[in-house]
Amino acid sequence: MDTILSVSGLCKEFSSVQALDNVSFSVQRGSIVGLLGPNGAGKTTLLRIINAILTADSGEVLLNDNPVSFDTSRHIGYMPEERGLYDKMRVADQILYFGALKGGDKKRMREVMSEYLTLFNLQGQEHRQVRELSKGNQQKVQIIATLVHEPEFVILDEPFSGFDPINGAILQQLIHRLHAQGTTVMLSSHNMAAIEEMCDNIILVNRGRMLVQDSIINLKEKNKDQRLLLTVEHALPLDDIRQNPIVSEIIPTPPQGHRFGNGYIISKADNVSNNDILKFIVEYGDVIQFEEKLPSLQEIFMKYVNTPSC
Repeated sequence: MDTILSVSGLCKEFSSVQALDNVSFSVQRGSIVGLLGPNGAGKTTLLRIINAILTADSGEVLLNDNPVSFDTSRHIGYMPEERGLYDKMRVADQILYFGALKGGDKKRMREVMSEYLTLFNLQGQEHRQVRELSKGNQQKVQIIATLVHEPEFVILDEPFSGFDPINGAILQQLIHRLHAQGTTVMLSSHNMAAIEEMCDNIILVNRGRMLVQDSIINLKEKNKDQRLLLTVEHALPLDDIRQNPIVSEIIPTPPQGHRFGNGYIISKADNVSNNDILKFIVEYGDVIQFEEKLPSLQEIFMKYVNTPSC
């Protein structure tokens, strides 16, 4: 895949606050990337510069090899965390208005709008004022207005905010469809489960600085430890197992994946293979589940944010 967005040495200061400090990364065309960071990390400033709403003090941002500008922003669909709908404006008028600002074709936008209204179960709501809708439905309108001009690069800041699980699943379905069509998607969210499930790569920033950019698969592999997840049919004799030098520790835990049985986390001793542990454990009963315990994205996030050297 080729690069659609390139950020190099980006710096931005507000008074005495360094919002961005030498931030550099790239986004590959057609990927789904997660932009993560705690509150105040600089994410909003970064997104505003990408959308040519703010100007960087130094550094460069290229979209399709062109410096970001009003013209390049037409190729972006950007939904900020602070919503910007007009309460007294009708739903359809609002969606088409925002699409027109991005240079969308009016006839085509009506077709896209109708399709998305159906997807989000908003048929028949086109002529209602935004203020008459629930917060969840207003969120849907904001998303449709972001996508109606069919941008090649979509940025959604906290898109799951205010959504119940059903509408969250609809949004995930839509993002997967955009991805299948070749659209590049950047998600900025504190919903780690959704980011972990949907994104190919993540960009993690904190206090205005880049901490890491990598695939979720690589990050899980790099940050895994010696622990294994185990579920067996019957309870294990923990005192006996702890006497074996290949086991550093074994701790009871609820079975993973809502399985029946008895769950444990086993910490291996150094230079002990997974096969060695498995051969040892099967002597005590039937194994239902046995796998490496990979860290969750939430655990990786906390590690990088809370470790000064990261």
